[in-house]
Amino acid sequence: MLKNIIPSKTRRKILELFFQKPNENFYLRRVVRELGEEVNAVKRELDILTEEKLLLKEKRLNKVFYILNKNYLFYDEFLRIFTKAGPILQMIYKNLPRLGKIKYIAVSFRFAKKLPIKEEEIYFLYVGVIVLKELEIIMKKAEELYQSPINYTVMTEEEFIFRKKNNDPFIWRFLKEPKIMLVGEEESLMK
Repeated sequence: MLKNIIPSKTRRKILELFFQKPNENFYLRRVVRELGEEVNAVKRELDILTEEKLLLKEKRLNKVFYILNKNYLFYDEFLRIFTKAGPILQMIYKNLPRLGKIKYIAVSFRFAKKLPIKEEEIYFLYVGVIVLKELEIIMKKAEELYQSPINYTVMTEEEFIFRKKNNDPFIWRFLKEPKIMLVGEEESLMK
């Protein structure tokens, strides 16, 4: 999906790895092992990304660790892109026709950052006429990939509009948080 935008296969794979695990440190050999790429190619791309300040480098004993620079100017934008290009959102996107008539799918930025949420909070908001059986199957697979439960809620467009107009704290708590739109536009979601 991103191969035409980021032509370097190794760089693309490195970025996907780091943004799929934004809170983890990686050392060179681990990156090589996880990507299945040549050590020289990986080292060259890590150096480029470190020079650009997208990755930070830290020496510990005899290993050099790399981690995402969360203060990087385009960090949030890259996180949105690689979350959308990641396996979970791609699986949902590819199965959209089976899910019914969807007006919005909004994903909490907490999901992208792998941050925990409270029991009454959600990672995903689905709005439209949705085939619940199909969604349950897809979300169960998503939880296996995420390796953790994924809280989500489903509602019709009418219910969503009603709850928004009546200042439902559950809806507004989610809407006020940064989010990634998989289906629909954020401006119309917020109206």
